Formats: sequence, structure tokens, C-alpha cells
Amino acid sequence: MNVELYDHQLKAIGELESGKILVGGVGSGKSRTALCYYILKEAGGQLQINGKGKYKPPRKTPPLYIITTARKRDTRDWEDESVPLLLSGFTVDSWNNIAKYRDVKGAFFIFDEQRVVGSGTWVKNFLRIAKSNRWILLSATPGDTWLDYIPVFVANGFYKNRTAFMNEHVIFSRFAKFPKVDRYVGTKKLVRLRQQLIVNMAFTKPTIQHHENVTCEYDRTMIRSILRNRWDPFKNEPIQDISGVCYCMRKVVNSDETRMRRVEEILETHPKAIIFYNFDYELDALRKLHCRVSEWNGHKHEPIPKGSRWAYLVQYTAGAEGWNCTDTDTLIFFSQNYSYKVMVQAAGRIDRMNTPYRDLYYYHLKSTAPIDMAISRALSQKRNFNEKIFLKA
Repeated sequence: MNVELYDHQLKAIGELESGKILVGGVGSGKSRTALCYYILKEAGGQLQINGKGKYKPPRKTPPLYIITTARKRDTRDWEDESVPLLLSGFTVDSWNNIAKYRDVKGAFFIFDEQRVVGSGTWVKNFLRIAKSNRWILLSATPGDTWLDYIPVFVANGFYKNRTAFMNEHVIFSRFAKFPKVDRYVGTKKLVRLRQQLIVNMAFTKPTIQHHENVTCEYDRTMIRSILRNRWDPFKNEPIQDISGVCYCMRKVVNSDETRMRRVEEILETHPKAIIFYNFDYELDALRKLHCRVSEWNGHKHEPIPKGSRWAYLVQYTAGAEGWNCTDTDTLIFFSQNYSYKVMVQAAGRIDRMNTPYRDLYYYHLKSTAPIDMAISRALSQKRNFNEKIFLKA
């Protein structure tokens, strides 16, 4: 069976080794690249690639384990990717279950949608697995700070443990009330180590993203009252903290009836759309759309709808990564997420190498309310939105 691979995938397979991070943008084909690497360089198999070569099945050793998101496990995305490669008999599970494999030895692991950040349970189990197995990491966004790379540096033997890294490279602020990094030292060494681990899959996408801001109205009087009086108009009680103030303002903004009208208007010209949202009250409103509606969130795990007119309602936390849809060219952000990474991941759900569409349309529903504008500014600067800084300003 012939396998189609792009030049950037072939180059990455040649550069990959155990312990490295395969970095590619959302929709760049990391999954297939990782599976082909396993067959060709870890399991002793051969593939017919782009019409060249002969197929030879892998020797089944080492066994293959794939740790991915719960959604990609449940939707069997990895199994679908393996069909053209005639690969079977491997194990796919979610990061939540990584502890089940902490005692596996002599296998090959693909860690998908990089989760080894910090020093929690996932990281501890990852480090234990890495000691006794060969492995690679897949990531669209490998790390924002040097602290994000500590687990991978330790797994590769560059540092004995997290403490050794901190002692050598981290200077903490003397004036902060909690441990806060002031600056890093020895960064030339860190850059060199990172370059040893990163395998970039640079490629030019055939798609063109068209982003449009869609202005919605909001209740100015209610927003001013929340800011001045710290009073929750929905519960009719005082607001207790910063998060409560921001939540109330966002609910006023996101619940405005003009927002739903804008969605209906978009669906008139783009009858099939994925809609991302944050809160349950948004979901309640979106369920009333005049079209077929399906959901993916913490409550329901429904498939993408079929037909000529539909809306797929996806909650950011549950579905910003780990799946794709090539049945539509339209994505609507009903409200903004605080995280720049999450917004990028969400946008990538329709921007795939195998999409039949050249032009992709993204509609960002926003108001001119202070909180909406502040979130937009942070995201435009590729930063996460900070509630505390916003209210101080």
C-alpha cells in the first residue's frame, strides 16, 4: 500500500530520534510522521512512500504505546491514521491513565499533545517511563518558558532532576511573596540543549485563513454597575473576588441577544460551522439555533453533524485540540478564551493538510466592552489574559 508523505514529513523522519520533540503546527501531519518513524526506524519495517520502495511489516518489537488526549483516544484518530500503514496491535490511551504504563519496559512511546509541564503526577510517570523505554513527544507549542522544558531535559539526562536545573539556571525574585522567576542564567546552554531536541516540521500550508471581527452589543449600564459596585446582577449578591467580577462582566457581554443574531447571520452564508464557547449559559443559548446542533463538552460527546446545515458546539476546555474536521470551512468564536494557545489550537480544527477548502473563515464575536477589548489585546500580543492586571488597570 502506497503512503503519501510531504517533504517536511520525510525530512522530520530522518531527523527524529528517541527523546526528541516533533514540533509542527496544528494540522501539519505529526501523527502520521510519528507512526512512519516508528515503523521505519524503531520496528524495522519498510513502507512504499510516494510510489517508491516496498512494504515490509514491522517485526512487532518494540511494542507501541500512544499516550494522547481522551478525545483522540475515544474517536480512534490514531487507529484511523494507522490504516494506510497496515499497522495494528498498538495501545492508545489518555494522559489521565499514564500511570498504568509506568512499569512498562522495552517499548516505544509516542506522547501526543505535549503534557509534560511542571512537576505533577503526569510528569513523574513520564520520567519513569522514559528511563526504561524509547520515546518521542509531539507538540504544536513545545514551551513558553525554560521551565516548560525541564521534564524533557531531565528525561534526556541533561540534568539529574528539577532541582539541579533550578540551581544552575533560575534566579528567583527577592521581593515576591511567592517563588517567582526573576531571570534565567546560562541561557546559551539551554538554547543549545533545546536545539538538540527539537525537530521542526516547517511547511507552507495550502490554506488561507480569513479572520473577521464581528461586533456585538452589550449593556453598558450593567457593566458600569458591576465595576463600580461589585454587585452580581444575576445572583443579586455582592461579588467576592476578582474572578467573580470578570465572570459577571463576561456573562453580560456574552449573553447579549445581538450575539445570537450575529451567529444566525453567519450561518445564512456559511450553513455548516464549528462554534467554540466557554460557559454553559452560552451553550444554553446556542442550543436554540435554527439548524441541526451537536455538542462536544463535559456533558456530551456527540459526533460532528451530517447534512447541509448544522452547527457543532464545542467547549474550549473539552475540544480545543486533538481532533479535526474537513467538512466545513467556517469556525465561529462565540466568545474569546483567555489562553492564546487554546485559541490557536481551536483555530486548527479546520486547518488541516487534507481539507478540501483553500479559504477558511474565522469569525470572532466581540463587543467594545472593556473586558472584551482587553482580552483581544492580550491575544493579539500572543499573551494570556490576566484578570488581576485588567482590574488594576
